[in-house]
Formats: sequence, C-alpha cells, structure tokens
Amino acid sequence: MAKYSTGSSSSGDGGGSCELCGASSGSLKTVSIAGATLDVCSTCAPHDDAQTKRDERSKESDRKKRAASKVAEMQDAQGGDSTRWEREGTNYSDDPLPYLVSGYGDRLKEARQDAGLQIHELAESLDVPEEQIEAVEQSRAARAGVGGSVIEDLESELDIELAE
Repeated sequence: MAKYSTGSSSSGDGGGSCELCGASSGSLKTVSIAGATLDVCSTCAPHDDAQTKRDERSKESDRKKRAASKVAEMQDAQGGDSTRWEREGTNYSDDPLPYLVSGYGDRLKEARQDAGLQIHELAESLDVPEEQIEAVEQSRAARAGVGGSVIEDLESELDIELAE
C-alpha cells in the first residue's frame, strides 16, 4: 500500500523512505507526480510527470518523422522529383479537369473493353500517353495530372459520360 508524504523523509539523493510506495531506499529522487513534489525510489521515479511529457513529445516526434518518411517514399514511388511542379507548374488553368462522375474509372474500363480496345490502342487513337488512360481507369486522374481535354476525347471516342 502506498504511503503518502509526511514531510519526514529526506530529499534529494540521501537515504530514507519513498514518499510514494514507502520502500526504504538509500537513493531517492525528487519528482513531480500529479502536481505534488515527492522524493521517490528508482521504482517509482518513472511516474514523474515531466518524464511522461518528455516520452509523449518523443513519441509525437517519432510519429511525425515516420509520416514524413512515408510521404517521401510515396513521392519516390510516383516518379520522385516534386520540384518539377515548381519549375513547370500545372496545366489546370489551360486544361482544367472537370468534375468526374462517381465510378468514372470503372465506367471507362468497361466502355473500352466493350469497344474491344486495349489501353495502348485507345491511347494511340487519341494520341495521348498510355499512362493517362491507365490513370483514368484507376480513378486517379487528378493525381496523375490528366487534363480535361483527355476526358472529353475519351467521352467522345467511347460515347460515355465521365464528367458531370
């Protein structure tokens, strides 16, 4: 059972009894626990509020580092160099991507297959890179930078509606 401080134990690193658990110790440490300053043994010292806060800050810092690492890995997997957008900009104002209907990727894939076309054949007939057709079919047109004109050409070629 825990004992509470009567103010009789010695402070600092002298001997005495732990003010939290009551154990006799030759070495006590002054800590803050639940707002009270106590002299405690090495077993109770990890309950120090200041240590808990340091541990929480360390965990948060580690979490942020892992998140930043994941973002970097994703950018590397997608071709890496994000400074390209800073140098070249985007073509959103010249060829804005319209609002796409729900399930537009599946709709395109089904229409292409119904027309008996392979991705490379459709890309060739529209004179666009295969990667753009694949991006639309995978419902990632915005992330891949597919322009509105590509969507319009796909709609016209396959007689489907992809944009609202």
